[in-house]
Amino acid sequence: MKFMKLGTKADTFYTEQATRTLISEIAADLVIQINDITYLLHKFPLLPKCGLIQRLCYETSDSESVSLELHDIPGGEDAFELCAKFCYGIAINISALNFVPALCAAKFLSMNDSIEKGNFVGKLEAFFNSCILEGWKDSIATLQTTATLPEWSENPGIVRKCIDSIIEKILTPPPQVKWSYTYTRPGYTKNQHHSVPKDWWTEDVSDLDIDLFRCTIMAIRSTYVLPPQLIGEALHVYACRWLPGITKLKSSGSSASQREESKEKNRKILETIVSMIPADRGSVSVGFLFRLLSISIHLGVSSVTKTELIRRASLQFEEATVNDLLYPSTTTSDQNYYDTELVLAVLETFLKLWKIMSPGAVDNSYFLRSIRNVGKLVDSYLQVVARDDNMQVSKFVSLAETVPSIAREEHDDLYQAINIFLKVHPDLSKADKKRLCGILDCQRLSPEVRAHAVKNELLPLRTVVQLLYFEQDKGSKATSSHKLPKPHEILLGAKHRPATRDTQSKQSLGLSKEEFNGEETREKDHRKTKRSDGIEFLATCLTNLAIYLLDLIAIPTRPTTIPTHCREILHDKSTDESIYVTGLSKRKETQEIADFPDWWSSLLDLSEPCCLWKTEIGSTDSLEENNKLATNYLWNSFGMELLD
Repeated sequence: MKFMKLGTKADTFYTEQATRTLISEIAADLVIQINDITYLLHKFPLLPKCGLIQRLCYETSDSESVSLELHDIPGGEDAFELCAKFCYGIAINISALNFVPALCAAKFLSMNDSIEKGNFVGKLEAFFNSCILEGWKDSIATLQTTATLPEWSENPGIVRKCIDSIIEKILTPPPQVKWSYTYTRPGYTKNQHHSVPKDWWTEDVSDLDIDLFRCTIMAIRSTYVLPPQLIGEALHVYACRWLPGITKLKSSGSSASQREESKEKNRKILETIVSMIPADRGSVSVGFLFRLLSISIHLGVSSVTKTELIRRASLQFEEATVNDLLYPSTTTSDQNYYDTELVLAVLETFLKLWKIMSPGAVDNSYFLRSIRNVGKLVDSYLQVVARDDNMQVSKFVSLAETVPSIAREEHDDLYQAINIFLKVHPDLSKADKKRLCGILDCQRLSPEVRAHAVKNELLPLRTVVQLLYFEQDKGSKATSSHKLPKPHEILLGAKHRPATRDTQSKQSLGLSKEEFNGEETREKDHRKTKRSDGIEFLATCLTNLAIYLLDLIAIPTRPTTIPTHCREILHDKSTDESIYVTGLSKRKETQEIADFPDWWSSLLDLSEPCCLWKTEIGSTDSLEENNKLATNYLWNSFGMELLD
């Protein structure tokens, strides 16, 4: 930083209580009051150089003491003292830090060359033009000091000249930059880098007040020379310099008035930065946009600013990483869990814009890749937020369901997120587990993930049944050339199938063989349309479920007889719904069903388990025989009734 030294005499000013005077053999005859400071000075050095004081003392005699009040002088008592010392010939140093108040005070006192040749104003302006405007940091420091005297600085054109000088240097090609600048990026060492970085100017410019920074950036943009990415980098550097993080905003220990004042200042900075972001996509990073959006929610910025940030972030959503989305919630009720509402708002806006911009997205590789990237990003984000103990099922599911089907080529990442959520939240209710796993599409799981899910004890039984069915369905398609019998053929049409309890019960009611066959034909005709679409699916589920239960679950002892009211439901030939309802009501009053494990109530997601009764399955030394026994039992006691 450059200095200008004026005067040669020693500084003899001293303070006595609230009075400033100087050592002199001559008595003071000029008293000047500035705010709370009183100056005891002399007419003879000040009047020849100060046109204002000449006019104020015009009607007084030379021997008469004069008292003046100059409370309106720009720069206050410090700036006036510089002018007074110049008049006395006392040595003073002028730099970019005190130039503005000194010049404004000198103009206020009319210390021009018209009053006396070589006066203070002329010397200051010469220093300004020849030294300050030629320097990089001097121009910025001088411009910053104008913020304290905005009205006085505009008149002599200090602000405009400083901004012009700054822009001229910013537009200089980097290889021609010879002056000193500040550049403290992580990993950057000037000794190791001989070339000047393109954004060399951004840190020094960030020293400016937000209004002056805005004037400078808008003037740079008006030249259309620098690319939008450089403008965006300058905005990013300024925001990192002046906007605090979310944690600091929450933990501020200052008083309420100080917090509100700081909040208002930060709100102005943020809204100004957002208004200056170039319209070009990629001018700022999506991570920067998410940071601004997170801070804006806490500061309570205008809805226009918030909407613009969401729109800008949604345009670049596919470029984000998981770390870009991890911001804590700003609500006071939930201090710890992540702000999924922020991500959800951006995701919803992204989908709206995506639908508008890509009417043929399925055939357009770019738009398809874009939404697939967003789908993977959201699933990866869900895996992180699932580890939060305070994460609510409703928010987790809402975010997961917002992702359209086309955005997920497979559900492996979503399964991992659900699995993590179930591990971290072991006390979830059955309804929450059902809602959580309901967003999972078992058909879109890879074979490896499906094999893991089948053995996952945290999943609801209904999800496991679906997984087993799709596993069986894929296996049957892969081996279809071997003409394997279908599960429903094994269950319903096998030649060696033992007589079912349903058949035995009908014979026990006294029906002849012909009557029984006719009744059975009528029942089959009645059920034909209902079974045609769902019988294979249900039979396969039950077949695999029986094997799964026998292999993985130790089945406790069951009642050895079928309760009477259950037999009514299972074997009654009538289609009268009242009998079925009566059977259910009787079942609720029976304590015998308490002997069965709770997981039966989840079978195929029945709200009211219709058949909790079991007969003695029996056991043999053959696993294959046990599977057949369990399959026949499940089908006869459960599956046939579902198809009614």
